[in-house]
Amino acid sequence: MFKVFVADKLAPEGIDALRQYPELEVTFEPGLSPEEAKKFVEDADGIIVRSATKMKGMLLESAKRAKVIGRAGIGVDNIDLDVATERGIVVLNTPDANATTTAELAVAHMFSLSRNLPKADSSVRAGLWERNNFLGIELTGKTVGVVGFGTIGRLFAEKCIGLGMTVIGFDPFVTEETFRSHNMNKVDLDELLINSDYVSLHCPVTDDTRNLINEKNLGLMKKGAHIINCARGGLIDENALLEAVEDGHLAGAALDVFENEPPGDSPLFRCDKIQFTPHLGASTHEAQTAVGVEIAHNIASYLIKGQVINAVNIPSIDQGKEEQFLPFIELGRKLGVLLNAMSVGSVSSIEVSSYGEVNKLDSHPITSSLLIGYLSSQLSVPVNQINAKQLAKRQGIKVTEIKSSDSKDYVSVIEASLISENETITVEGSVFDGRHSRLTRINNYIVESPLEGHILITWHADQPGVIGILGDILGRMGVNISRMQVGVHENMQLAIAVLAVSSELDEEALSKIEEITAVERALQVKV
Repeated sequence: MFKVFVADKLAPEGIDALRQYPELEVTFEPGLSPEEAKKFVEDADGIIVRSATKMKGMLLESAKRAKVIGRAGIGVDNIDLDVATERGIVVLNTPDANATTTAELAVAHMFSLSRNLPKADSSVRAGLWERNNFLGIELTGKTVGVVGFGTIGRLFAEKCIGLGMTVIGFDPFVTEETFRSHNMNKVDLDELLINSDYVSLHCPVTDDTRNLINEKNLGLMKKGAHIINCARGGLIDENALLEAVEDGHLAGAALDVFENEPPGDSPLFRCDKIQFTPHLGASTHEAQTAVGVEIAHNIASYLIKGQVINAVNIPSIDQGKEEQFLPFIELGRKLGVLLNAMSVGSVSSIEVSSYGEVNKLDSHPITSSLLIGYLSSQLSVPVNQINAKQLAKRQGIKVTEIKSSDSKDYVSVIEASLISENETITVEGSVFDGRHSRLTRINNYIVESPLEGHILITWHADQPGVIGILGDILGRMGVNISRMQVGVHENMQLAIAVLAVSSELDEEALSKIEEITAVERALQVKV
């Protein structure tokens, strides 16, 4: 018998779903203080929360028996993932249970913007009958651009196609084939903004997407276009948006999310062409029921069968295998980070091969670790050993694994090949002295170099003096070179240099390197 403590309000259907399992003893006591909840947490094998209960500090420390924590929703900010992972507690969430609800809200905002519904409602309530003031726009035949093509973006696109709209999409990490399978074209961001009557955002906030819709990109949009954000605050530069609407370049905007929530006395509120909702993306009866039922079944599956569904952290590796696994898991992650830095465009497949002695180990953790390194900077959800392959598949990436006893040039080798719409990239690495990650090959170039810290890679003409110029630029920028490896290939005019440098290069330094006549390409990566 497993004890499950439900600490927050959950839809009755979710509680019923838990109680249908005879193996579970369910305690439903929402609204308790941390001190009051502690006695139930101490005795629970599984704990279900929404956003109110904070599984951190004292409360998480008291979860001595806990094997799993379930979050009925997508965000896990109220759970200390690091501590839970260290304790071997699996954390689950329900990332897609509210997808339909959020997509529908974006469609609702699009309708509302097109027909001036908030202002028309206020007018009628004021005793007016101003029909001529609220001339609307038909959606049928218009073009809508979908930025971000995950589950919610795809559902939104399907609904717009059903309305007779032309739908185009942008997501650098999703293949053209995936877009075509949803009856729409993949375009770059500039083309989407230039051609769309409506733009709807459905992407996460990352370092690359923060203020994605800035003054420049707002200026690319059609005059009279509308923009909708039901994804995450921070995707739009709110000051630039206000200016674009007030000066008449955009006809209007709809925001369900804000840079800061609640937004307080935001300057946006002075503009009646922008409409607002208070982060209602998941706020429907159906979504609340869906997240409750889904987390109930997922908690039961883990406790009763050991089946892991929608985990957001990494379970502990058996202590007896740590010494063998961990160096290759770390090597895989670093090769993934390197592939992400090198690749351009959407990726269709990644092949991970294990050669030599490492072939005797389970390849799944190594492949998953490589995908963690490749995907983590692209997605807002945590990527881990459990969900890495699933997330890669959702991005349209086919992942294959090959194992061979052939040892190549080293006792154990991990090779990863990435196929994108532009190129094929292969990187190869090994583990030296049982613990040190070492890069051994990039494409056709043999380059034996430690995989650690800040690395600068250049592709340059195979001619004298290039390395000297590189060293001079880095020296003037106060950047030390601790190691350097140059690779050449007899059938290629370009050489490659892999330099371990003391710190990250600023834009000026990297630009100066790229301006060297002999340098075709330069990139930096931290592994």
